[in-house]
Amino acid sequence: MVVTAPARRPSVGTRRTGYAIAAAINAALLYAIDLRPGWQALPFFTDDIHQVLGLINLSLVTGLAANLVYLAHDPPWVKAIGDLIIMGIGLAVLVRVWQVFPFDSSGDTLEWALLVRVVLILGLVGTGIGVLVQFAAIAGRRGRPPCGADLGPEMTGAGRAHVGHASKSW
Repeated sequence: MVVTAPARRPSVGTRRTGYAIAAAINAALLYAIDLRPGWQALPFFTDDIHQVLGLINLSLVTGLAANLVYLAHDPPWVKAIGDLIIMGIGLAVLVRVWQVFPFDSSGDTLEWALLVRVVLILGLVGTGIGVLVQFAAIAGRRGRPPCGADLGPEMTGAGRAHVGHASKSW
């Protein structure tokens, strides 16, 4: 049996930078889609995009809110729940886009509709796997204290190392 050390998380500063960038991207996309220039500026969308915009906006707002929460507090259990919610909404967006298919590919020589469908299938499969992974991560935490809980020095690796070092008499 091979025992491996748990994966180390990036530093707090690195994580916060990533959260800030993700929040800014979500905010910029909300602005670009709903205000200026608006989805109408993209010639490949049909008027059927209105049937999907509500879910797209929900996805972007949820991602923005989650990243703002992560900026303030990001223990792994909070991040796992937030990511599960974001992925669940993203899955709903992909399913709705598949159903409505608000793209106009008429007049193109390239089979854009087929390419978009393939990308949607890949997105559906990848997001579905991500949802399952997040469920497993959350389920695996049941019965254990949330990460980052103060368990005292006797329960942490640092506490054991300190005790072990102090009791070494040879």
